[in-house]
Amino acid sequence: MIGSLRGVVLEALPGAGGQGDLLVEVGGVGYRLTVTAATVAGAGVGEPSFFHVHTHVREDAIVLYGFTTREERRCFEALIAAHGVGPALALAVLSVLSPVGLRQALAGGDLDALTTVPGVGRKTAARLLIELKPRFEPADEHVLGVADGQSHHAAVRSEVRAALAGLGYAPDEVREAIADLDPGANAEAQVRAALRSLASRNRPRVGAGP
Repeated sequence: MIGSLRGVVLEALPGAGGQGDLLVEVGGVGYRLTVTAATVAGAGVGEPSFFHVHTHVREDAIVLYGFTTREERRCFEALIAAHGVGPALALAVLSVLSPVGLRQALAGGDLDALTTVPGVGRKTAARLLIELKPRFEPADEHVLGVADGQSHHAAVRSEVRAALAGLGYAPDEVREAIADLDPGANAEAQVRAALRSLASRNRPRVGAGP
């Protein structure tokens, strides 16, 4: 059972659904790791790297999932232990929500945060909330990530998501629009920035008239 790898990244291959692959050479052997899109984007080809690994055994294959932090791997393993959550959905969740963000969403019952994950609607988000919340009980405040500043940023981001949804934007549009917002800005500033981003994409609002 492989629990970690330290080697050189030979290839970084973006994929679909919030995930991709890295080819990591360790001692002359290339290991293919399935990782989040963010990990692919941050990988330095030709550079030495370290990854925490979850070895997933199926009837037809053995798949290695790589993570840059131990906490990210813990979240992945908690996710796939829930009913109806496979590795693909678990990676999609972690591509949108950090471990801290996921714990905050579950602790606060934030369905809007969960619906920013591709393919997750409100009904699925509600089921995931019920399934996952008991699996993410925090050991302490540090693990939960509920320091005052973090809680404030999460509350502001939730307000921004609600405002954009109220204007008729679909979850995938909201997710893209808020991805690069400054978390330190207030809600009004973030909404304005998100609207500028949406306008630059020239996408009509859902349900908007001609």
